[in-house]
Amino acid sequence: MANRRIGAANTGGKGLAPKNFISFFSGALGLDIGLHQAGLNCLSLNEFDKAALKTVRRNIDRFYPVAPPKIYPNDARELTADLLKSDLGIEAEELFAIVGGPPCQAFSTAGKRLGLNDERGNVFLHFIDLITELRPKYAVFENVRGILSAALVHRPHNERGYGYPPLSQEERPGGALLYILAKLESAGYTTTFSLYNTANFGIPQARERVIFFASREGKSIPYMEPTHSRDGENGLPKWKTFREATIGIEQHNSAKFPESRLQFYRMLTEGQNWRSLPDDLQREAMGASFYAGGGKTGFLRRLAWDKPAPTLVTCPTMPATDLCHPTENRPLSIEEYAAIQTFPSDYVFEGSLADRYRQIGNAVPCQFGKTIGRHLIDFDGDRLGAVELPKKLSRYVGTDHRTWRETTEPRQTLLFT
Repeated sequence: MANRRIGAANTGGKGLAPKNFISFFSGALGLDIGLHQAGLNCLSLNEFDKAALKTVRRNIDRFYPVAPPKIYPNDARELTADLLKSDLGIEAEELFAIVGGPPCQAFSTAGKRLGLNDERGNVFLHFIDLITELRPKYAVFENVRGILSAALVHRPHNERGYGYPPLSQEERPGGALLYILAKLESAGYTTTFSLYNTANFGIPQARERVIFFASREGKSIPYMEPTHSRDGENGLPKWKTFREATIGIEQHNSAKFPESRLQFYRMLTEGQNWRSLPDDLQREAMGASFYAGGGKTGFLRRLAWDKPAPTLVTCPTMPATDLCHPTENRPLSIEEYAAIQTFPSDYVFEGSLADRYRQIGNAVPCQFGKTIGRHLIDFDGDRLGAVELPKKLSRYVGTDHRTWRETTEPRQTLLFT
């Protein structure tokens, strides 16, 4: 057997074994950094993107100077439980946690939503299989809101409705997640989840993601309790703002807007978007998108100084999700992106400008990762009570495991075994 990779740091206290985790789809390490800051020890990480790998290798030694994690530059599907056990010198049920953010595009409402039929959806299933085979004490994973309504089997929209048979059970909304939960439950895991707005946890960004906690020992991990609120409700500090996050940043490496958009941005002030243009210019500014449905709030959008940033996307110059500085005529810079995602100020991102935007936009905010890690450690130490679901954890309903099951399972009969 290979030498056992015992972490040299983050042991949780003198004489205590380290709380070891392995990470998949690690990206630029946002979640992993936060978990490390919370007191967990990373044994290995996995990332396939070449630019992100360069970023990992550039920065990893600062967090693990003595015993850095083993880096797997593989497609996650090439990693088996037997390989990981042999390489890392671990046995089933020895890990404290497996963590990751499987590709979300398969479930995003902005895409084709192929769910588990999508190649990226199959990567997600492999991740779940590794959890059930390595049997960590806990598993933590995150995804977009679309996972709550994705079907197990996707039927193209032009093959639905009049003249076509009704949707089968596998084609109904929620089937993909029911299947994932059934696999975890059959392996003995109790899974809880909710859609969280990171602004409620001190992140200067209104980013909403579903966080899943799975426990092998049959106990339900409670919801994370917000530490901040929009206007200081419940005696909590107010949401952190774009101004607070970016004050003092002097260097700005940023993309550029085309002149066709800049001519309209020059007419807008902070917090405004295309709707603030004169009526006779709105159609010209929006083009064909003017007639599209939806709120279209991301078009020609200047950020507000005294609100959290919107969700950082992988490119700040896409027309429907523009991220323009409040007063300067440019997109948010790499430095502002990193600050909003709470990366250390001296963290170095490798690759082209587009590579760096993508890495930061895809990351879990480091500080939010730390919140997740502390929550898991406190639960493991029996220091959490049953945290009830706050009334306004997110702006949507039916997005926590209790209410989601109440509305989804009556429409579906689980046949998965």
